Amino acid sequence: MAYSRKLLNPDEQVHLDLHPHWVVFIKPALLSILIAVAIFRAQEIANASLKIGVNRVLLVALVASLGSVCFVGLKWYFTFFVVTSQRVIYREGVLARRGVEIPLDRVNNVNFAQSIIERMLGAGDLLIESASEDGQQLFSDIRKPEQVQNIIQEAIHVSGNGSFDNDSIVEQLERLEALLNRGSITIDEFEVQKRRLLQE
Repeated sequence: MAYSRKLLNPDEQVHLDLHPHWVVFIKPALLSILIAVAIFRAQEIANASLKIGVNRVLLVALVASLGSVCFVGLKWYFTFFVVTSQRVIYREGVLARRGVEIPLDRVNNVNFAQSIIERMLGAGDLLIESASEDGQQLFSDIRKPEQVQNIIQEAIHVSGNGSFDNDSIVEQLERLEALLNRGSITIDEFEVQKRRLLQE
């Protein structure tokens, strides 16, 4: 299911529309498989008096783990990571919903991280640093995070908001101060950038 176009602003174009990577299904699916194997093994090793009780416990555990797979599937279906010409949008939740929106003109930095296994599977985490109160937002289980990083950077460039050139000096100083407060830059780097802005 695609992100509803009714929720977009006028003239807003979608560059990327993703559900989480399928890696989110691995843990609950493996648990279900292990419980199913345990049920078959219990048939072989348990004596008649224990077999019924063991089977009942394992069947309950199997039903619970299959329910977990279904819940993860629903959560996956209702989770969106969207990059548009104006913002980055994240929505998740089946009954209770949570959303994050980051305007492209507030994005300071986009980083991604992948373990060796995640790189093999094409999954990873994306960290977006913005000039807002939240500061940093971490998005997990993103498909092909390096490509997503490039798409966001391209969207920023196309929108014309990828640099501080269009901002007032006050806005640029506020961004620098936010980076300093979060520890993203040192006090020396802040002073250098501040002097550069005031001299322009």
